[in-house]
Amino acid sequence: MKKEELKTIILNKKLPTHIAIILDGNGRWAKKRLMPRTFGHQKGAKTLQEIIRISSSLGIKYLTVFAFSTENWSRPLEEVNFIMKEVKNLCKDYQKLINRNIKFKMIGSKEELAPDVRESIETMENKTANCDGMTFLLAFNYGAKQEIVNATKKICEQVKNNNLTINEIDETIFEKNLYTKDIPPVDLLIRTSGEMRISNFLLWQIAYAEIIFTKVYWPDFHEKEFYEAIYEYLGRNRRFGGLEKSE
Repeated sequence: MKKEELKTIILNKKLPTHIAIILDGNGRWAKKRLMPRTFGHQKGAKTLQEIIRISSSLGIKYLTVFAFSTENWSRPLEEVNFIMKEVKNLCKDYQKLINRNIKFKMIGSKEELAPDVRESIETMENKTANCDGMTFLLAFNYGAKQEIVNATKKICEQVKNNNLTINEIDETIFEKNLYTKDIPPVDLLIRTSGEMRISNFLLWQIAYAEIIFTKVYWPDFHEKEFYEAIYEYLGRNRRFGGLEKSE
């Protein structure tokens, strides 16, 4: 199906409120072209800008992308430094988000980030704080297991300080202590590059998400590929653990 046909179809359907994407395959994309991994990250950053723009134009309310995990620090220093530079470049372009009425928020731990990287991220968060269109969440230095541990510690501290009782703890209370507080759960999770795993990403938030794995490397994931993923999502039957009437 052609790109414009896909777009017409999905715009007449109920789109996912929250889309999350694991940006995978930059390094392998570059290797196939006999280029350094950093070249793949550079191209991947351009693809990210494209998907942000398209998501906003479609009316998607929340877009979360997994750009750097807590485990990625083990990669070569040159590659890590390049990714940090790309994030700073992304944050310098905050005016693009403001022009599209997009709010930016980082989820993950800022403590381990270099001061200049942290400052760039916080500047973009502050500059876009009053935007009320799409919310773009960057999962950076993020790990879902650590997020859950941190939320548990926060709740324990509240109980210890008599601000919360054990009987008051429920899913809503727990969610309020996650990085994604006040953000709805993920409807559609996309992972590029052909890998079929979750990689410690939004483990709580994807409980009932539809998951789509595409073989396309992230730098090649463009408008048509994005529409195809949404189109496949729209064909899914989301039952949230229940049964259809016919069953």
